[in-house]
Amino acid sequence: MAIITIQVDEEIKTAFEQANPEIQKKLSYIVQLFLRGNFHNKSLTEVMAEISDKAQQRGLTPEILQEILADDNEE
Repeated sequence: MAIITIQVDEEIKTAFEQANPEIQKKLSYIVQLFLRGNFHNKSLTEVMAEISDKAQQRGLTPEILQEILADDNEE
């Protein structure tokens, strides 16, 4: 595994540093998916649609997503 540096504003930096390790790990995974999936050549709308389609193909329903998000907010 390699480490990269990206520029963000101070608010984002602080939020990331204060996030628990599990959230940091999830964010790292999202960045990896974004760059590995050739998403960097697409608009944000296209990326979001593709991620949504793949999630639905893998069985993620709106109800399951809501449950996951609710669990993350409780931490």
